[in-house]
Amino acid sequence: MREKGDPDLNGDENSGEPKPGKWLIRVNSDKQPSLTERIVNRLSRLSWHTPFYALRLRGRPPLRLMAVPRDPFSGNAEAGNAIRHGEIRFFHEKIKLDHPLFPVTGISPEFTDYLHSFIWLRDLAAAGNRQEVAKIAEKLTRNWLEVHADEIDDKAWQPDIWGRRILFWGAYAPLILSSTDLVYRSKLLNSLARGGRHLSRSADKMPNGLNRAIAWMGLVAATLLLPDEKTFLQRHEQGLLKALNRCLFEDGGIISRTPYDQLELVEYSAMLLAVYHSRDMQPNTMITRMMARAVRALLGVTLGDGGLASFQGGVPVDKKRVDAAIYAAGIRSRPLSRAGEWGYQRLSHGQTTLVIDTAPPPVIHRAGLASASTLAFEMSDGADRLIVNCGGVLGSDLDQGDTSEALPPELSQLLRATAAHSTLVLKDSNSTALMEDGSLGRGVSEVELDRHEGQNGSLLEASHDGYMRRFGFIHRRKLALSANGWELRGEDILLPAGRRRASEMPFILRFHLAPWVEVTNTADGMGALLRIERGALWQFRCRGGKLGCEPSIWIDPTGWPRLTNQITISGLTPAGGCNIDWVLKRAG
Repeated sequence: MREKGDPDLNGDENSGEPKPGKWLIRVNSDKQPSLTERIVNRLSRLSWHTPFYALRLRGRPPLRLMAVPRDPFSGNAEAGNAIRHGEIRFFHEKIKLDHPLFPVTGISPEFTDYLHSFIWLRDLAAAGNRQEVAKIAEKLTRNWLEVHADEIDDKAWQPDIWGRRILFWGAYAPLILSSTDLVYRSKLLNSLARGGRHLSRSADKMPNGLNRAIAWMGLVAATLLLPDEKTFLQRHEQGLLKALNRCLFEDGGIISRTPYDQLELVEYSAMLLAVYHSRDMQPNTMITRMMARAVRALLGVTLGDGGLASFQGGVPVDKKRVDAAIYAAGIRSRPLSRAGEWGYQRLSHGQTTLVIDTAPPPVIHRAGLASASTLAFEMSDGADRLIVNCGGVLGSDLDQGDTSEALPPELSQLLRATAAHSTLVLKDSNSTALMEDGSLGRGVSEVELDRHEGQNGSLLEASHDGYMRRFGFIHRRKLALSANGWELRGEDILLPAGRRRASEMPFILRFHLAPWVEVTNTADGMGALLRIERGALWQFRCRGGKLGCEPSIWIDPTGWPRLTNQITISGLTPAGGCNIDWVLKRAG
């Protein structure tokens, strides 16, 4: 058995990173479940409600936990105080505690998951002395046990929910297991053990992705925390390793291609690592190396302010949370600048940083969040964002209560569109179709990429086929960032391609600006001055279309839409295609 020592956190830093030069990124369907797997998984879920399955969850009731891990993350005291005063908040929703919390009704599925996962224990623990908050924690936990401990419910017993619940029950055992009521303590410990047995039979039936990985993390945590379970550790670690292998691309990026999901994966990995440390142990070396790759990929989608770039429905989570996750993971790494299937290229010189989406939209994604953002980019000057995407609400603050309202469904849908990203839009159409049910239709199937680094800076050239079948054009984008970071030259090209005969049609090139950027058009109508509030001045010039300035919005880290502006270059492309040249120069 491995004892605690210095973990191997380095691995091969270049593993999964393509070499300089040309490469092709295609839609990856390898990690999708087959029809047979989907049928088996569905039948497995139906079996949960049979008497035979209940018998399989029986076992010796544990008398205690083998350790109490420390949660590496701090809670929100304001949200915790709201719980103390009888109200649990989740973004724009809230629920009163003047009646039993469970069973949960009348709230969103996301809020329901939050309650069943017991994530709110983190905030409650930050809100006051242990004796006071323990009474509230015990009351709510007792309520859950009365309703769900013996009766299997599809939502409450969902494998990823059990995975999260085990991690949080373990970390906050002093709050929920401090009671002198032996019957309650026994029921809670027995429920945790039954949850572990449930995960051993159901975690592998989850779809590939973040939730499957979290389910396995919960099972490994239960194996470490419960007596007489250590003999299963190697088997369960292999299951977790398999889940991570199906969850991550070779370069360490998550298959949903959502930066916020990448952050959550690192956070839950850090919580599992804390469970190992509480037992004075280290995880399997291969698991640690996969965590290291995941941290590199996470750093690769950060801008100069240290926060996440806004892609695939996520908000620009701030530096504090990103830094906390990386610190808790205990991994020191450089950002992944040249990703493969993860699809995010990072250019950084001087104070200027760009993150560019150079892959097709994800095949496996969060329902209703996948975006048609291929070849869009975000750009920052030091700690100030300059060019942004409109963003999304995934990962917004959970303590807003009734101070804000949910985004209208129409706006949420528009945020997924190509026009909500800083890239080219042809004939007012998305590069990949967005279906009404939240899924993706036809569009970008492959991206050709060529990247070079030299003494003069970085050159990136990428093209996608999202408009080829419908309109007969390929969109190619060239970006050249100077070695000092003071100049970004761009060229967007529409090239005739494919079987469909191209014809004249309108295009518009969009550059969404951060809310603190002031725009002033130049007298000749071919340029604009972009002044960052209390920051630098950038000059924008273009050729090949008509320059304009239009209103836009930007979703901030709290999930709140803020008014801003966007620079546009519009025109008509002839059947033979066209070139649009532009440049951004830092003036001081």
